[in-house]
Amino acid sequence: MLDWLNQVSPVLFRALLPLLGGWILWVLMAQFLQPINGWRQSLTRPKAAWILGFGLWLVAFSVPFALFQRPYFSAVIVLAGWLTVVLVSNAKFQSLREPFVVSDFEYFTDAIRHPRLYIPFLGLGRFLLAAAGFIAAAVLGWMVEVPLTRTIGWASFFTGAGIIAAMGIAAIWLATRFYLPITLEPITDNREIGFAASLWQYGVAERRAIDASIYPPIFSSADTMASTPAAESAATSMPTPTPTLPDLMVVQSESFFDVRRVFSGVAANVFREWDQTTDEAIAHGQLSVAAWGANTVRTEFSFLSGLANETLGIHRFNPYRKLALSGISSMATFLQGRGYRTVCIHPYPASFYNRATVFPKLGFDEFIDVSAFTETDKFGAYIGDVAVAEKIKSLLETRNANSGADNHAGDAMPLFMFVITMENHGPLQLETITEQERAELFVAPLPPHCETLAIYVRHLANADAMLGRLREALTAQTRPGYLCVYGDHVPIMPEVYAATSTPDGRTDYFIWHNQAGRVGNKISACDAQIADLGVTLLRHAGLKS
Repeated sequence: MLDWLNQVSPVLFRALLPLLGGWILWVLMAQFLQPINGWRQSLTRPKAAWILGFGLWLVAFSVPFALFQRPYFSAVIVLAGWLTVVLVSNAKFQSLREPFVVSDFEYFTDAIRHPRLYIPFLGLGRFLLAAAGFIAAAVLGWMVEVPLTRTIGWASFFTGAGIIAAMGIAAIWLATRFYLPITLEPITDNREIGFAASLWQYGVAERRAIDASIYPPIFSSADTMASTPAAESAATSMPTPTPTLPDLMVVQSESFFDVRRVFSGVAANVFREWDQTTDEAIAHGQLSVAAWGANTVRTEFSFLSGLANETLGIHRFNPYRKLALSGISSMATFLQGRGYRTVCIHPYPASFYNRATVFPKLGFDEFIDVSAFTETDKFGAYIGDVAVAEKIKSLLETRNANSGADNHAGDAMPLFMFVITMENHGPLQLETITEQERAELFVAPLPPHCETLAIYVRHLANADAMLGRLREALTAQTRPGYLCVYGDHVPIMPEVYAATSTPDGRTDYFIWHNQAGRVGNKISACDAQIADLGVTLLRHAGLKS
């Protein structure tokens, strides 16, 4: 026993200072997590939370320690990674009002593949600070510190490193024997049990098997539809496509909301088509959505599934990681069963958010991504909304041509098109605008430091033009058609909101019918929830009771 202790004690002794000192720095770094809670709140956390946090530090330390045999290097590289997570969390909180959660780890690889979407929001200063941490770790580890295995045998080293890892695993096991409740409100959970413990508990929750039975099938195939010729045809066990089934076109417009609510100086022509369409709409108003500034898939999934985001448990943060793959019924599967051809158009790589795998599971026959567009279709950094409108029109024209000149051939399938636009995606601050464009978009001077507002409104003008073309395409055909448009979240424009007013997070929507004939008979606005909007659309179309 003494011989064994003599073998491993040099390893533990030399690792003790970086191990304990690193843990103290680990705890201190988490104190700068926004919103800052202070030491008093931290000290009142359950003992199990502290044990869990310490165990996670030991395990994290033991991995580079076993690989590189340098204790100080191991501590610094883990701390550099932890600092990166804290900085990213603070940047996320400033932009999206939510700290980092465990599902956000996949965004690190996304940031490598799509840097424009992420790094500008982190901020160049934070990015350089995080990079400097890793550089410092490399300098300290490879130019200063000598591997322990040069003075200690490999067997002794790995025994000592194994003890450190085992202590960490034991601490995690012990902590999880206690009840550490989570609320799934990240700010609250970070305050109550700590950042590291929250990440661990969220990860454990996400790994649990999904019980699909707890999610009510909002779009059940057994649902009774309204008694209309279209509904009666679609309700048969083997649906036969018929022209009386209306086309359904849904546009999830990137970062769209009526910005006139925060700045009234926007020119009327920017919202010309929007205002005319809401005058004719069968439903319109403000829409409570599942996201602020980003996290589009939360709003997207709520619309398609009919499930409110807050009912999804741990999957509320990114339902496309696991929940959407579990066989949840959706609006698309519902319409597939009624003879519809279901198409999703999203002018971005199909791999993003794993949509290439998720959308077939959600019931889409076809997914048209950025590969179907060209560089000339771009407006700014992304495929423009007008180009997306032309793609939609071409699908309608092809279907209508195949159904005959009168659009009444029985073999023509009704279309459900779900469109996720991209043009207005930030970061808006990377773009510029001319004085002539500014003069055309505004009727009042912009407040100071509101350049992003001008760029945002320029994109809104293109979104508005898209709406006009879609309405024109549906009006030109004799088949009934419904157009539903809504914003997925408000844009990230903190400097604009500071100079004007901060929106409450609601976006805007409308449902319009090409045969409604409601011009000059505008209905009153009716606010809605995103989880209810798909059901509302189907009810107006006579497809759901």
